[in-house]
Amino acid sequence: MNTFQIVGGNPLHGNFHPQGAKNEALQVICAILLTSDLVRIKNIPEIQDVLILIEILKTVGVKVIRNSKGDYTFCSEEIDFDFLKSKEFRKNGAQLRGSIMLLGPLLGRFQEAYIPVPGGDKIGRRRLDTHFQGFISLGAKFLYDEEEKYYAVTAEELQGNYILLEEASVTGTANIIMASVLAKGTTQIYNAACEPYIQQLCKMLNSMGANIQGIGSNFLTIEGVEKLRGTEHTILPDMIEIGSIIGLAAMTKSEITIKNVSWKNLGNIPDTFKRLGIHIDKQEDDMHIPAQEHYKIQKFMDGSILTVSDAPWPGFTPDLLSIILVVSTQAQGSVLIHQKMFESRLFFVDKLIDMGAQIILCDPHRATVIGLNQEIPLRGTMMTSPDIRAGISLLIAALSAKGTSLIHNIYQIDRGYENIDGRLRALGADITRVKI
Repeated sequence: MNTFQIVGGNPLHGNFHPQGAKNEALQVICAILLTSDLVRIKNIPEIQDVLILIEILKTVGVKVIRNSKGDYTFCSEEIDFDFLKSKEFRKNGAQLRGSIMLLGPLLGRFQEAYIPVPGGDKIGRRRLDTHFQGFISLGAKFLYDEEEKYYAVTAEELQGNYILLEEASVTGTANIIMASVLAKGTTQIYNAACEPYIQQLCKMLNSMGANIQGIGSNFLTIEGVEKLRGTEHTILPDMIEIGSIIGLAAMTKSEITIKNVSWKNLGNIPDTFKRLGIHIDKQEDDMHIPAQEHYKIQKFMDGSILTVSDAPWPGFTPDLLSIILVVSTQAQGSVLIHQKMFESRLFFVDKLIDMGAQIILCDPHRATVIGLNQEIPLRGTMMTSPDIRAGISLLIAALSAKGTSLIHNIYQIDRGYENIDGRLRALGADITRVKI
């Protein structure tokens, strides 16, 4: 089992280059199934979840060429539907949650799609109703084999429709968009997710010949077309990794410059960290975080305690709440963290409490953090990473802590962060990957 051994308490320094966005990569890579032409995608993060998805695509007949690091060309001229129905595919497809987004493009192009119950982070209930209700609204038939844990959607012909989403699901929106672009007539999606990932997917599809209006809003209008062509697409820098490094710089009192962050696609992420008292400077398209001995949490205008909560875009992304929580443990002041979307994502705080953090877990969705103001450092300990975002949060805590920490199950971190130990060592971090 791979483990990170970390000696904390050392300030870091240097330039950090963020990887391509994981969540965007999973969507746009699935979108290559909508055409038989060549599709080239650049800035793909070579992380476990993305590499597994690429291998799954290969098994169903997609030809894949790795032009260089992070640069791939795909061709899905022929798809093996017999393999899609096989037990081997059920095993492969169950490895990650992102495999659910194979359904939309397969259904849109071939009028049939099959997928096992997807895997992914264990962060509470993550319903798939939004996906399947959208497909049904387009005229598809839905089948769930409870014994085999297997989904199937089929249609004689998809027909555009007005769809009001029950929730602004990012992957659900992506799946319905991909099913709609080749459907007959007009599809309108209201309460659509509008994250930069979705915007990028829509822009890529339009470059392939789709007709999608309302990009960047929660109301999308899609005029179905008969065929899509090939294209070339570049993935945005990963805003979750950018936020993680902001937190790392603050916790370790480090001066770090994050290169080419695509400021216009970061939403309120920088401002949320600024409310914790963290200085952030904009230098063209770079982000500079100067070394700070202390940072003070702001209060609301009426003097009440600050609450940081997640919300659909352009609200604060839930993927960074774990980072905000960890960073708050060494701030001056207190903050209430309200994780609305997932009921199991805050359970990693017991590991931070073991390190000396002052945290009250109010319920599965809320935690109050009383900052230590960098006066009492966290202490090194042995931990296990439960999911991607909690894993990187524990890694940040360990890098700020006094003494040595061990983090087991780092596969969870590798799923979302490419060569994170190597890139952190380049900043001066004392982190080693060991087998225990």
